[in-house]
Amino acid sequence: MVVVAAAHQGGDELLGEVQHFDQLALPKGRRGRDHRGTLDQELARPQHLRRVCERRVGDPVFGPSVYTGPSAGAADQALLNVWFARPAGLGAVEAAALPMAVETAYRGIDALGDVSGRTVLVSGAGTTIGFAAAQIAVRLGARVIASAGKTFADVLREAGAEVVAYGDGLGERVTTLAGGPVDLVVDSAPAGTAMPELLTTVTDPTHIVTMTDFAALQTLGVRSTGMNMRYEVLGEYADLAAQGSFSIPVAATYPLDDWREPLAVSRSGQARGKHLLIP
Repeated sequence: MVVVAAAHQGGDELLGEVQHFDQLALPKGRRGRDHRGTLDQELARPQHLRRVCERRVGDPVFGPSVYTGPSAGAADQALLNVWFARPAGLGAVEAAALPMAVETAYRGIDALGDVSGRTVLVSGAGTTIGFAAAQIAVRLGARVIASAGKTFADVLREAGAEVVAYGDGLGERVTTLAGGPVDLVVDSAPAGTAMPELLTTVTDPTHIVTMTDFAALQTLGVRSTGMNMRYEVLGEYADLAAQGSFSIPVAATYPLDDWREPLAVSRSGQARGKHLLIP
């Protein structure tokens, strides 16, 4: 059990969750998936998870929550079955922003195969998952073209990506910049907004891995990330974040009792980064 210092409340995982949430004291389900806090009590864990991080009571840790109880992790205590030490130099808020974005992004890049020396288009690099994916692909040796708006364009360029605007004409902008079709695409754009353009950037739809467009998985021949969760990379990327070599944008923080405000922002489609609850 962890005494929570910061919990993620926002981003794509809010969509399609609780109805009639205004009647609840705290939201249910996937709210508060990412956490940073202090280890309060170590409960029995499966043997394959014990290897992840051995900590003592009182140590600062972070990780994804267990979906247990009426508020998941949007509370002042939470259950974790995978956790990592929070490195010195990494703040509570910055640590809480990492787990969902890093794990999902890494899983998407990993599904592409070896990206070293290849041209990879990251669609939806203005989302926190896409933002993470662009940095991960650069770190793994890819030439990265990222589609994003103005909010994060400069930061993505500083991270080593080449940036193009999203929207109509994306395919032509990408192939012009790349000098032809790209090798691989990882897609984290909102479902239904980018796939027709993405298909024009590759020679085969199997070169596209989507993390969001589930309808395209059924009809267009693109690939999914799969569900082989890659939590083991979180410690490495926390260390990079502590060193200033990796980041996930945090848009705002809120007191725990004000959970409705970040929920409304997330549902608006204008999150522009993580929204975190502070107990």
